[in-house]
Amino acid sequence: MPPAGQPLIQPPALDLLKTGGLGAMLAGRLAESIRAGDFLFDDPPPTEKQLVERFSVSRAVVREAIARLKADGFVATRQGAGAFVAARPGLAQFRIAPPGSDLALLSRQELLHVFELRGVIEAGMAEFAALRRTPTDIVALRAAYAAMEQALRDPDAAGAADDDTFHAAVAAAAHNPYLAQFATYLAQHFSATRALTWHPAARDAGAAAASQAEHREVLEAIVAGDAAAAATAARNHIAQAAARYAAAVPEV
Repeated sequence: MPPAGQPLIQPPALDLLKTGGLGAMLAGRLAESIRAGDFLFDDPPPTEKQLVERFSVSRAVVREAIARLKADGFVATRQGAGAFVAARPGLAQFRIAPPGSDLALLSRQELLHVFELRGVIEAGMAEFAALRRTPTDIVALRAAYAAMEQALRDPDAAGAADDDTFHAAVAAAAHNPYLAQFATYLAQHFSATRALTWHPAARDAGAAAASQAEHREVLEAIVAGDAAAAATAARNHIAQAAARYAAAVPEV
């Protein structure tokens, strides 16, 4: 185990993302400014030259950031007139962060907010799963749980992947295609937080075992058909996962 006070796992350094991540980071900064009212409807955003000078980035990074703002509905373009702040900024689509670079692009506080979102979604899915699970669903849930049990005993087993499978099985047992789709979206972007739990140092610290105990509570409540207990167990699991993440990864 690492010395007291030392994080279990060092997060990816932001410097490693300069090639593909600065555009997203700049877009996030500009989106925050638009949300804060620094730029109002029909205001033009800062020019490319102004952004290059202010943030010390290349024109390519600025163009990527503006493209992201357009895609996300923060900025609209008019032929022959340029770009302007949209009337209802940010409503074009829901986005948290690009797949594959989530932990590094989000601050710890932002990711904890995502954990809160996950808690709401996971609790709802577990509640519906307890009410709607079929014998086939129960078999899938128990198989995923058993695979995680095996992973606890075998450090070479893919515990994080089995963790993803368990949560996907809960989503499937809810029998709501929109919930399942949103759960897939969250897993695609944030399965790295589950990998954190199964990291060797986190295993040694008891994180994986604690997580598995929480999974057992979710599983037992769903199998028993106890919707309230299933929702509570799922919400508690995500809250504990957020606490483990906050303890393991320092603010950067």
